[in-house]
Amino acid sequence: MKKILAIATLLAAFLTLQAQSYDMTFRLEGVADSLLYIARHHRDQLQPMDSAQRAKDGSYRFRGKRNWPRGIYALVHQDGKKAIGDFTIDGSQRFTLTADDKLTPSTVHVKGCQANSRMFGYLAVVADAQQKQKQLRELQKDPSQRPQAEAEEAALIEQMKQTEKGTLYGYSPTLFFRMVAACREGDVPDSVEDKAFHYRAHYWDNLFSSEFGVQGPEAGDLHSALLYSPNLYNKVNYFFFGQLYRAHSDTICREIDRLAARIGDDTALLRYVFDHIEPRYFRSTRNIGWDAVWCHLASEYYLKGRCPWATEGTLHNMRYNYNRIRQSLIGAHGQELWMADTNQSADTKDWISSHRFPTRYVILWFWDPDCHHCQEQSTELAALCDSLRAANNPRFTVYAVGYESDVDKWKKYLREHHMPFVNVGGPNVNVDYQEAYNVHGAPTMIILNERRDIIMNKTLPVKSILPFLDNYEKQKP
Repeated sequence: MKKILAIATLLAAFLTLQAQSYDMTFRLEGVADSLLYIARHHRDQLQPMDSAQRAKDGSYRFRGKRNWPRGIYALVHQDGKKAIGDFTIDGSQRFTLTADDKLTPSTVHVKGCQANSRMFGYLAVVADAQQKQKQLRELQKDPSQRPQAEAEEAALIEQMKQTEKGTLYGYSPTLFFRMVAACREGDVPDSVEDKAFHYRAHYWDNLFSSEFGVQGPEAGDLHSALLYSPNLYNKVNYFFFGQLYRAHSDTICREIDRLAARIGDDTALLRYVFDHIEPRYFRSTRNIGWDAVWCHLASEYYLKGRCPWATEGTLHNMRYNYNRIRQSLIGAHGQELWMADTNQSADTKDWISSHRFPTRYVILWFWDPDCHHCQEQSTELAALCDSLRAANNPRFTVYAVGYESDVDKWKKYLREHHMPFVNVGGPNVNVDYQEAYNVHGAPTMIILNERRDIIMNKTLPVKSILPFLDNYEKQKP
C-alpha cells in the first residue's frame, strides 16, 4: 500500500511539474511598456495568449501552468497590436532572451533554449546577407564597378543557397526550420520555358513533401504550428493575391481545385485557406472575374458539403448570394430589360428593350441623379457618345437606367442636362433589374456584346471603354 501511495505521490508531483512548465524571461533594451503580451499569429491578426508586467529590473517574466504548443509566437507591446518581434517555443519552455527593442537577430542572446538560439542565429546570417546584397546593388549603378559587383552578388546568392540548404536539413528536427522548409518556394530550372506555369505548378510542393516531415507521425504537429504562423499566411496570401492577382478567373479556379486536391482530408488546413480567400473574392468590386471565383468556391465546395465548418446560416446566405451573382457573371447571357422612357407609359408596347439596337455593343448604365460620381461619369460618357457619332462610328448604345425612385427628380435632371442615351427608368419594368444584373449601387456598368452576352460586369472609367472594346475585338473578332 505504501509503495502504491509513493508512486501516486511521485506521479502527482510529476504532473504538477509538467503543468508548471514555462518560465520565459525577456530583457529588451529600450522597451518601457508596463506590460507585454505573448500572442499567436492567426492569419494577419495577433491573438494575445499571456501577459507579463515589467519588473523593477526592466525584464518581463512569463510563467505559469500552461504547456505551450510548439510554434512561432510574437512578443507584443501593451497596446496588444504592435509586435516587437517573433520567437519560437520549441523544446525548452524555460529560457531567458536578451535583445534590443525590435528583437533584431544580431542583438539576440538566448540562455536555456537551443531552438531560439538556432533560429536567431540563422536569421542574423540572412539579414547580414541581405544588407551585403543591398550594398552590391548600389555599386552596380556605377558602370566601372558593375561587373565586379554583379559577380560578387552572384557568389553571395549561391553561398546563401548552400547555407540555407545546409541549415534547413541540419536543423530539421527544430520546428522553425521545418516550417521554413515547408513554406519554401522551389527553384525554377533555367531550362524551363514557361517559368510562370512551372512556378505555380510547384509552388506548394514543399508544403506537402515528406522530406520535411509534412507527412507521417509529425505532420499534425507541423501543420498545427503552420496554421498559427506568419509563414503559411504569407505563402497563401502571396499566391492568390500576388501571383494570381491579375490571372483569369478560370486559372484561379483551377489553382484552387489543385490545392484543395492536395490538401485532401486536412479540414483544418482547407478551412485556413478558404477562410482567407473566400471573403476577398466575395467583397471585391474592382477585380474583373473575382465574382466568378467566389461562385466557384460557393458551388463546388461550400454548397456541396465539402466545408463541414460552415454553419447553416452561412450556407443559406451563400446560396442566396450565389443565385444572385451567377446571373451577372462574364459570359452569362444578359437578361433583356423592357422599361418605360420619360413618358412613363403603362402600356408595355411603348416600353424599350435593352437588347434591340443595331450597334454591336450595349452599355447598361445604372445611374442615380443624386450621385455626384454618377453625374461626372455620365457627363464623360455623353461626351464620348457625341464624339463617336460625330465620327459616324456609334460603336455602342447606352441604355441608361435611372436608379432613382423619385421619377420627377430623374426627369428634371434629364431636362437640365445633356444625356444622349436611351433614357429609361421608373417602376414600369418587366423584371427586377437589381436582381437580374446584381445592381446594388450606382453607378453600375454592364457591357453586352452582339449576342447580348455579358462581357464586362465592372464599372470601367469612361476613358477605358474604347481600349476595352478594342482588346475584346482582337480576342474575338
